[in-house]
Amino acid sequence: MSARAVRPPQGLPVPPLPAKGRGTLSNADGRFERFSHVREDDSWGTLAAEALAGAPPVQTQVEIDTTRDIIARNSSPDISFDRSINPYRGCEHGCVYCFARPTHAYLGFSPGLDFETRIKVKPRAAELLEAALHNPRYTPRTMALGTNTDPYQPLEREYRITRGVLEVLAKFNHPVGIVTKSHLVTRDIDILSAMAAKGLAKVAVSVTTLDATLARKMEPRASTPEKRLQAIRELKAAGIPTAVMTAPLIPALNDMELETILERAAAAGADSAGYGILRLPLEIKDLFREWLEAQVPDKAEHVMKLVRSMRGGLDYDMNWGRRMTGTGPYANLIAQRFRLATRRLGLNERRFPLDLTQFARPPRPGDATQLNLL
Repeated sequence: MSARAVRPPQGLPVPPLPAKGRGTLSNADGRFERFSHVREDDSWGTLAAEALAGAPPVQTQVEIDTTRDIIARNSSPDISFDRSINPYRGCEHGCVYCFARPTHAYLGFSPGLDFETRIKVKPRAAELLEAALHNPRYTPRTMALGTNTDPYQPLEREYRITRGVLEVLAKFNHPVGIVTKSHLVTRDIDILSAMAAKGLAKVAVSVTTLDATLARKMEPRASTPEKRLQAIRELKAAGIPTAVMTAPLIPALNDMELETILERAAAAGADSAGYGILRLPLEIKDLFREWLEAQVPDKAEHVMKLVRSMRGGLDYDMNWGRRMTGTGPYANLIAQRFRLATRRLGLNERRFPLDLTQFARPPRPGDATQLNLL
């Protein structure tokens, strides 16, 4: 088998070979690369033999991210926060639809398999955050965790970077909101419950489907649907305001589960709920279409037809105000179903604003001594 360099744009590498425990099937070069590489058969039937044998496992590679600025800022008008922390770049959960995949192209990596197997970790995150919060020019607003990649992906068990970030936020009485697909968030209930008692923490658990088989295909290394519902129960029992996020809703694939997911989450103790429509920016549109053809070929064409019906005939509409919810009759129907279900279940009846007034910079070693010298 040989590989030739060709100038983009090109089709996806073919044929794709599913790797065990991974979401995407291919590893197409990112949009900033000068060349893309396409696999070609060597005329000896190598690709056919590989397809029969199945793809070998792809191991996770961990690299150190040497960033010096841990707080990411945004000015997007259609999200509720202006700052966030991502302890990891890339995500082992491997969700095929993840809107963060294109960010891996900035690293020179593929938004495909590289995104879920080449993970950058930020071991100095807590240290950098503490320095940023001590800056006298810093003004507190809710810090979001899990807005790009999951702060409780499997590597967190070993690296504990997210826990270190929470410890710093707790020390400063700094409010935090978390979004995750992982039951691992319950490990940090000791910190989160103490913060929640002061009105400083809330958690949203993303539940995309109750079908464990579909979840395994879409989100191969995320917690199972039942474990996510269990996380809602445990968080709620600890007094932590907890939401369920039914996102992304994919037409003809999981959107029919909307009401059932909300019912199960409400029964588990969720206080509130949100939803979002599938987004397919940049490289994700090709990765997702490839996945559909391989995993649900009988539904692939219908799913994409409905997706385009909510995106003005395109695979994706990036305009503010429309990118999260879509437009058109199908998108409007989903919005109406969500409103009726949350009203019936008593979700979103209470708001849980986080308290910014308690933020305080704790004294650092030497501060008292310096004051005494004045």
